[in-house]
Amino acid sequence: MGHDAWTLHPDRALPSDASVRPIAREILERTRSLPIVSMHGHVDAGLLARDEAFPDPSTLLVVPDHYLVRMLVSQGVPHDALGVPRRDGRPVETDPRAIWRTFAAHWHLFRGTPTRYWMEHVLVDVLGVSERLSAESADRVYDHIVERLADPAYRPRALFERFGIEILATTDPATSALPDHALLAEDGWGERVVPTFRPDALLHVDRPGWRDDVALLSRVTGTTVDGYRSLVAALEERRWAFVEAGARATDHGHLSADATPLEESVAERIVADALRGTVSREDAAAFSGHMLFEMARMSTQDGLVMQLHPGVLRDHDPAVLAARGPDVGYDIPLPTEYVRALRPVLEAFGHHPRLRLYLFTVDEDVFSRELAPLAGVYPAVRLGAPWWFLDTPDGMRRYREAVTDTAGFYNTTGFVDDTRAFCSIPARHDLARRIDAGFLARLVAEHRLDLDEAVETAVDLAYRIPREAYAAPQRGNAFPSATATTAAKEHV
Repeated sequence: MGHDAWTLHPDRALPSDASVRPIAREILERTRSLPIVSMHGHVDAGLLARDEAFPDPSTLLVVPDHYLVRMLVSQGVPHDALGVPRRDGRPVETDPRAIWRTFAAHWHLFRGTPTRYWMEHVLVDVLGVSERLSAESADRVYDHIVERLADPAYRPRALFERFGIEILATTDPATSALPDHALLAEDGWGERVVPTFRPDALLHVDRPGWRDDVALLSRVTGTTVDGYRSLVAALEERRWAFVEAGARATDHGHLSADATPLEESVAERIVADALRGTVSREDAAAFSGHMLFEMARMSTQDGLVMQLHPGVLRDHDPAVLAARGPDVGYDIPLPTEYVRALRPVLEAFGHHPRLRLYLFTVDEDVFSRELAPLAGVYPAVRLGAPWWFLDTPDGMRRYREAVTDTAGFYNTTGFVDDTRAFCSIPARHDLARRIDAGFLARLVAEHRLDLDEAVETAVDLAYRIPREAYAAPQRGNAFPSATATTAAKEHV
């Protein structure tokens, strides 16, 4: 292969129809330079708090990217060769150039995938790579990136400014004291990088390490968590601490969407069993559903958005989990039911003025059948963007086609990038804006929207809707505590 210049086509991901594409270009032009509102992701706040140079191309782009890693593993590339660490400390590849060569030699595996789209954008647009990646070009591309990363203009905060990010939300354990966010606040970045409250580790009481996390919760709150009531009180306290630190939302990754409340005596018994290490799997599942109900109730108190993304069987291969830990590509989607599962929450709080419940899915069968009808009637519900296995060009198109008939555009939340890969944030938002431009252009071409309406909607989807959907919570009257189902219905 020659050294042809590597460029990004200006019409990438736009409609191929010659009558629609010019309209899509015009719509895209109006959204291209809008600020990025990145309200759901997994970038480490410490990255921005420390603002240190990125270490090397592989540590930045390969090792932490589970989309990329899982594709290579599926083709027989071992985790060791990609530098993914082992829990037992046994050696893995530590030479970043060797890791990069392995990735480059397998670049063809990503043809047609969103990983290819994002990585091309990062390499060409962010890092200025001008030679297509391959086994033959690997070292030259690596050396070019190393040179760029040594430039202060490529440190995290400088890139944050260059990317046009207005606000970025991280995802943080409920037990975190948020030290990196405190450092960011001292530097004047407290309103630009905000935490998100993630309590999953405390809500799944049969999870290995649950009692250790409860002990940590006790230390962070300065109170003894020794039962159900004290667990709820400690979670409420931590939520308020997150609000004070600038949080806009909570984030919940349960296996099921079930949110059926329990009697308090039952919840007390389950927590007591969990503290003794004797809780059953059935009771643990019931308790996690009960706590989703409680999280919705707490959102009516503190105003935090409640993001729910169920339906993923985490760590599908127990041997890989034991050897490598979580987040190395073995999370697999399951069919997910929402209508009956969420009925208790929506009966209690679906019309509550302070609940904002944003539903995500990796089961696109429910887009039109369940999620769009729920968002199309309950004021508390909006639909999160297609994410994870669905944040692809075709997945995003199918999402708009499936949900717009019933939910419209304005019962959705705008785009969320859900990424750990900091440099891919602009690539992911660029793709979403292109897909929305194409969808809206088709409506214009079919005379279902006027062009000015399509442009306004595109701007709303890219910027105004996510800003409004994730607005900072305002303090209001607290709702009664501890499984107040009857009182909740009376309030509604």
